[in-house]
Amino acid sequence: MKQLGDRLKELRLTNTPRLSQKEFGKKFGLSESTIGMYERSERKPDYDILQKFAEFYNVTIDYLITGKEKISNKESNLSDEEREMLEFFNDPETGLFFREMKEAPEDQLEEIRQIWEVLKRRGLK
Repeated sequence: MKQLGDRLKELRLTNTPRLSQKEFGKKFGLSESTIGMYERSERKPDYDILQKFAEFYNVTIDYLITGKEKISNKESNLSDEEREMLEFFNDPETGLFFREMKEAPEDQLEEIRQIWEVLKRRGLK
C-alpha cells in the first residue's frame, strides 16, 4: 500500500518538469535530505509544507495522505464527466498530463472531449 512518501516521489518523478530531490526541495526551502526522508517515509512534512506540495502538484492534501480524491479544489466546479476526464488524463499510467484543462481555451477543451469520447467508445477508460 502506498504511503505519503511514495505519492510524493511519484508526483515528483512523473510530472513535468521532472525534478531531482534537490531541485524540488529548493522550491520550498527544504534540503535534498529532507525530501529524501519524506519520500522514504522516515519523516512527515508539517501541514504548511503538505499544503504547498498539494498546491504545487494541483492535488488535494487528502490525496497526498490517503491516495483518494486526486483533483484539487480548484477543479471542484467541473462536471462529473470533466472530473473523470481530468483524473484519467492526470493518471501517471497513461503518460498524459492535462493539468491545464481548467484554463485551456475552448478549442483545446473540445479536442480533449473528442479524445475522451473515442476512449470511452473503445472501452479504454
